[in-house]
Amino acid sequence: MTQTAPADLGTRRERALARITEGGSERSLETLALGIAAVAFVLVALVALVAFGFQSAPIAGPGSVGQFAAIASAVVAFAAVLGGRYLIHERGSHGRLHVLDHVDIFALAIAHAVIALLGWTLMAVILEQAFIGAEVFALPVLLLAGAAAGMTAYIAFYSATHMDLQLLAMVLAVFLVLGVLSSMLTASDPNWWKDNLSALGMTTNVSALAFNLTLIVAGFLVTTLARYATRGIPTSNPVGVGRVRVCLIVVGVFLALVGLFPVNLFFALHTGVASGMVVAYGVLVIGLSRWIPGMPRPFVLLGWLFLGVTLVLAGFFFIGYYTLTAVELVAGILVFTWIILFIRNAAALEQDARSA
Repeated sequence: MTQTAPADLGTRRERALARITEGGSERSLETLALGIAAVAFVLVALVALVAFGFQSAPIAGPGSVGQFAAIASAVVAFAAVLGGRYLIHERGSHGRLHVLDHVDIFALAIAHAVIALLGWTLMAVILEQAFIGAEVFALPVLLLAGAAAGMTAYIAFYSATHMDLQLLAMVLAVFLVLGVLSSMLTASDPNWWKDNLSALGMTTNVSALAFNLTLIVAGFLVTTLARYATRGIPTSNPVGVGRVRVCLIVVGVFLALVGLFPVNLFFALHTGVASGMVVAYGVLVIGLSRWIPGMPRPFVLLGWLFLGVTLVLAGFFFIGYYTLTAVELVAGILVFTWIILFIRNAAALEQDARSA
């Protein structure tokens, strides 16, 4: 028998990756995604068999099929995104991954895992309200848990291997909505809203941990968007794109710090970074027309409108007309809506420049 040289193994590996991602890439990726989904279905069903002992289980709540499927799907989504992103990098000529690239991939995997966890949990709770008092029989427990994991694996892998700026923006939006909404619904203090939005992260329970983790991961996603969305934007201002990128990165970093430093433990620091995030957004809106003159005028005016509404709501809070929670919610929605719209407008501007 002849031994295969390491160089030959490396060549074969590169050819295998090329077959997966070149030529019939979509067919190959689709086949791989289906295979991953099938493996996830079988593995999670087998784990469910051990966990439930082939017994009936409630739809939602502790020890339920909904809880098990949500946790299993979160693990599957995390693994699928990691595998998909590293596969895409391996097949391309992107060079060596840097520390920030690994952080981006890790944050993206966590975002998908949390979306899977909260999404399936919410669906289980809704179904429990529709089938009050019902239990899931033994065989359907295995099938439902496996099906949830299989579907999650397929979607997460597809998302990871087809990730672009628009899809990343949608992942950010869904992640933020589900994370904050889940924290609101499970908050130990039912009157949290009388204080401020940051009160959701003040306690030591799972709800507060979910809220703070949501902000931290969302901050990493914003910095990822900032670095990739500003590449290739045409502008006559030589320093314009750099300043836009810096402002967006500041927004992302400060958002992560808001979650990293809870208001009850680090009041001054928490308040400072939260205020700094709004200031960075305001600077970006004000300077955008000078930094990127080709940006559509309606979008520039929309940014001024969002900034004006935020300032008016802040004024209402200071005179006692609005609660701080209402101001934070509306301002947060406006800022992240603007960021998502900025990504779409920047992509359109870059595409028009390439086709000109």
